[in-house]
Parts: sequence; structure tokens; C-alpha cells
Amino acid sequence: MAVRVVVVEDNDVFREALVLLLGQQPDVEVVGGVPGGEEAVELCRRVAPDVVLLDYRLPGMDGVQTTAALRAVAPSTAVVCLTASATKREEEAFLEAGAVAVLTKDAPLDEIVEAITRLPSLR
Repeated sequence: MAVRVVVVEDNDVFREALVLLLGQQPDVEVVGGVPGGEEAVELCRRVAPDVVLLDYRLPGMDGVQTTAALRAVAPSTAVVCLTASATKREEEAFLEAGAVAVLTKDAPLDEIVEAITRLPSLR
């Protein structure tokens, strides 16, 4: 059974590319892609994904605030931060808010896919 994923990224081109690339993976089913935290919380409330792949810097609620909100509405959903860069303090804030991993956007696609597909078993 495929891992159900929501992608949260405010850069439309990057989000669409990530949705397309992840959607081609045999063990991944992308169930949505949204540009911000508020939309992510609402979507996750409706579709209950296994994993949310979440950018740090978002308009409105940032990634840490979104992580905390997601954990409240979808406690069985694993949150993975995917960011261009994060300081050690930002990474710690993500993990304290309930994220299970922090990856960089320049990580190889297979590393991102591996993290997504192994995470539901870690929750």
C-alpha cells in the first residue's frame, strides 16, 4: 500500500515538480499539494495523509507553527520538514513541534522518497 503524502510548499514551481516526481514513485500517493500552512491544516483534516512534506518558510503560519497545528488535527500524520536551509535552532524547533525529520531541498530524490516511505512505520 502506498504512503499517502501532502506537499506544502509556497513556491508553485517547486511544489508542482515535487508532486509530479513523488507521484511517479511506486510506494507514494500524493493526495494534495498546497502553498501554505492554513491550507495544509484544512486539507489534512479532510484527507488524513500518512506524511506531510513541509517547507519551513511559508506565508502566514511558518513551518513550525504549521507542524504544531497539524499534530493537533492529524496526530497520526508524520511531518517531515523539507527546507532550503535551516539553522540548528530551527531544526530543533521543528522537532520539538512534532516533526520526525528535517531534510534539505537539495537532498537526492531517492533520499526524500526513502524518508517518506519509511516514516509511517516510525510513528
